[in-house]
Amino acid sequence: MHGARLCGESLVDLEQVEVGVLGLLGLADQAVAGADRASLSALMVGRSIAPSKRTPQVPGAPMLVLDRVSVAAPAGQVGVQEASLVVHAGEVVAIVGANGAGKSTLLSCIAGLVRPSAGQIRFRGEDILRRPAHRLPGDGLALVPEGGRLFPFLSVRENLQLGAYAPGARPGLVARMAEVMAIFPVLQERGDQMAGKLSGGQKQMLAVSRAIVEPRELLIVDEPSKGLAPAIINNMIDAFAELKAQGVTILLVEQNANRALQLADRGYVMESGLISMFGDAKVMLNDPKVRAAYLGE
Repeated sequence: MHGARLCGESLVDLEQVEVGVLGLLGLADQAVAGADRASLSALMVGRSIAPSKRTPQVPGAPMLVLDRVSVAAPAGQVGVQEASLVVHAGEVVAIVGANGAGKSTLLSCIAGLVRPSAGQIRFRGEDILRRPAHRLPGDGLALVPEGGRLFPFLSVRENLQLGAYAPGARPGLVARMAEVMAIFPVLQERGDQMAGKLSGGQKQMLAVSRAIVEPRELLIVDEPSKGLAPAIINNMIDAFAELKAQGVTILLVEQNANRALQLADRGYVMESGLISMFGDAKVMLNDPKVRAAYLGE
């Protein structure tokens, strides 16, 4: 793994081993300004995709596998260099590291928003390296990008509805919306409010809810606690623990390394585009290098 250090006993075995309509593709800010509800409704129809016929993943089986993935970056920026990782069904995996280490670039690559220059990406055993980003949610993979990228001039409920744009997701949508609002009750209270008027924490809750309003097998979340108050961070971490209990597999990039590793089953450390360390999350919490670099000790 290009010099990666194993922290504790690793579970990695490389041999085994949108994102909603425009908003989940990270394009909501550009797309929504001035857009009316009729045009967005037409967009939903135009971008709809047939739902995948997928069988449930066996708990513990490799769900996502990256093998020596590299992403080129413009001059002066950090790309990704030969990153290898595995996410097993039913677990939470955290990627921690300093700002600019390449974590968000790696997530964007997995979600199909950035094309790698080398390597392989397999989801549920299938090669998704060249699969269009808008197909991946129907395959069971969703990204919550940093900042959420909501449709600010649509209501909370309308943002949730756009998270279930595939035809197969529409039956039972009302019940599913009630389920995700139960995880974040404040969204129920503010269901008719424009998303742009929400607080920072509420926006992040809505972004996560929009990604899971259509059932997903793998939820990829980029910096969910960035800029949030400690109490809201605690609520967010509790929500991820609840999602894990419901069988959702989570790949999490998080600036709060302590909370991320407490939640996670396994962890990876990225430094300057490289995965430098990986292993059991609880072992990593006690690793002197991790504690000195990321836990403020």
